[in-house]
Amino acid sequence: MRHNPLSRTGRDVSAIGLGTWQLGADWGAVAEDDALAVLSASVDHGVTLFDTADVYGDGRSESLIGQFLAARAGHGLTVATKMGRRVDQVPENYTPENFRAWTDRSRRNLGVDTLDLVQLHCPPTAVVENDATYEALDALVADGAIAAYGVSVETCAQALAVIAHPGVTNVQIIFNPFRLKPLDEVLPAAQAAGVAIFARVPLASGLLSGKYTEKTTFAADDHRSFNRHGEAFDRGETFSGVDYETGLDAARELAAALPDGVSLPAASLAWIASRPGVTTVIPGARNVAQATANAEAGALLDGGLDLDAFDAVVHDVYDRRLRADIHPLW
Repeated sequence: MRHNPLSRTGRDVSAIGLGTWQLGADWGAVAEDDALAVLSASVDHGVTLFDTADVYGDGRSESLIGQFLAARAGHGLTVATKMGRRVDQVPENYTPENFRAWTDRSRRNLGVDTLDLVQLHCPPTAVVENDATYEALDALVADGAIAAYGVSVETCAQALAVIAHPGVTNVQIIFNPFRLKPLDEVLPAAQAAGVAIFARVPLASGLLSGKYTEKTTFAADDHRSFNRHGEAFDRGETFSGVDYETGLDAARELAAALPDGVSLPAASLAWIASRPGVTTVIPGARNVAQATANAEAGALLDGGLDLDAFDAVVHDVYDRRLRADIHPLW
């Protein structure tokens, strides 16, 4: 597994990490033993970064990770969590007092004194643009509650605003073959500023798994059922905002361009990880097979796939099928 520096923290993290939304909520039920097995399989295959949030299962994901960490002495893992989505999304709720309460709760859930990395969880733009936000986060670093901080964003404009603040460690943004806008400005700006990029929703909520069809159904408590049009949160979080049927056709075209033995999800993860400025890619997994396959995709960074050729196909498919509907929105 390739590793990359996590900005100025002195830590390195795996090029393929693990997102743990699936272990908390909104993807159907995952049993505790299955969740712990996903964490174990990921680490056994070289993953050294877990990304979670206090809102995933209202703390369940964090608590499961905390249980896992306690059983793995000397684990060498970096855990990035997120905060801010357990309250109404108004700027008035993003206060130093709430930041303190939220981080204290995450510290208890994870069983640590100092959180490795805390990210604001897609806050309102007014919060992103307010200098007081970063002063409050700096205070948490100074107090030892957190070691570093970043922001998860919905739009490229928000990402650029975050990158402009010198204390920021990372920006987490949706980036995959169905969402190419970060290539225009965000990745170059982050690279120039020494800010890490976490690529989230890398498989477009499974559309880039190559396994879905027009007949695929999802559980009622799965966001791919209840949020296709942004009914619960930003539409871009579900299938990267891509129309489902359009995404199926685009995924088939990408898959057809790959050599035998290389799957579409593995190619997608490796392509994302290979883009200049990307520090880590954080696919989720509901079972050991998915976790293992995701981690093993990192091997394609060192051969087995012509990433330049796949890059050309990605851009061609995006430009013809998706750009007009996706590029202006995020």
